[in-house]
Amino acid sequence: MTTSSVGIANLPNQRYKIVSERGGTFTMMVCGESGLGKTTFINTLFQTTLKQVDPQQRRHQPLKKTVDIDLTRAVLEEKNFKMRVNVIDTPGFGDNVNNNKAWQTLVDFIDDQHDSYMRQEQQPHRDVKFDLRVHVVLYFIKPTGHGLKPLDIETMKRISTRANLIPVIAKSDTLTLQELQIFKTRIRQVIEAQEIHIFTPPLDFENGESAAAGASTQDATAAEHARQLIEAMPFAIVGSTSKFDNGQGTQVVARKYPWGLVEVENDNHCDFRKLRSMLLRTYLLDLIITTQELHYETYRRLRLEGSNGNDDNANADSSMPLKAPARKLSHNPKYKEEENALKKYFTDQVKAEEQRFRQWEQNIVNERMRLNGDLEDIQSKVKKLEDQVRSLQLKKR
Repeated sequence: MTTSSVGIANLPNQRYKIVSERGGTFTMMVCGESGLGKTTFINTLFQTTLKQVDPQQRRHQPLKKTVDIDLTRAVLEEKNFKMRVNVIDTPGFGDNVNNNKAWQTLVDFIDDQHDSYMRQEQQPHRDVKFDLRVHVVLYFIKPTGHGLKPLDIETMKRISTRANLIPVIAKSDTLTLQELQIFKTRIRQVIEAQEIHIFTPPLDFENGESAAAGASTQDATAAEHARQLIEAMPFAIVGSTSKFDNGQGTQVVARKYPWGLVEVENDNHCDFRKLRSMLLRTYLLDLIITTQELHYETYRRLRLEGSNGNDDNANADSSMPLKAPARKLSHNPKYKEEENALKKYFTDQVKAEEQRFRQWEQNIVNERMRLNGDLEDIQSKVKKLEDQVRSLQLKKR
């Protein structure tokens, strides 16, 4: 039913104003072996230095047996719109000879954020929520040219059921175009055979002819762009924060070699622009919505249905939320050290307060003893005075 102008068409403008004032939050996890250029890629993606690149830092440090979680927060502003960006790095992943269950810390962190958000939703007051749910995981694949390692397959299978997964080939400029295409084909075959669910742009049209006939030009262009992104996956990327002259008087972000430049934003050299379009420019909202409506709702449903494998909850009331599992991040040595430091600080504070109370108690006892002594002296003096008064009265008689 069509009505005259009553103002309902202004709702999108109102929503735009609210979103512009509130800003947005985007959490991205980068996962892969050390030395694949994850930090450089992050700085190249956001065109600013979010993390300092220090290649000598980890080289002179002993290898860790566990995977750490490194969180970097930043607020980026573009055209008066503020975006709170959380970048989660995973130093130590895949760096050891024995990488058995190296993915466990990553999976625990993603589950822990879903659990934390669900706890906040169950509180009486939900005005302010701390949301660190991972919207996308970029898995960096080493450019070996052979295929995926068992660690890569197992990690991506675990992550893909909990978050939006996008595989990328790091340092793709180390492969020739032919080697890169063969490598991409092998990765796609393994992903399909292992049933690894990766994030793909939504396709609104299944038939290109019907789309061109029945849809607008804008929708057809968007569908074609989505197909190009899907065909380019896994994305072959090159990261750099340096600018060089491309020979035409233009400064471009590139990597310089003796034989020439590898331009980061040149589609003939790498897929960086396509990956940036998927992450930020075109499908950022789809990543956030998919995290909320698919991955978080799936976790929430499994938790409330009692699918966590606890036999103790088999006879429990299904309408009540199950008891939350123990915080798995406590197994991370980094968080264990922080927890022990906090416990020590709390214990020291309690001991200091107890010592102070004991001192106060001792002071009170000493003061009471002094007052009792003074009271006895006064009572003895009063008794002497009373005796003197009696003796004087007897003499008068």
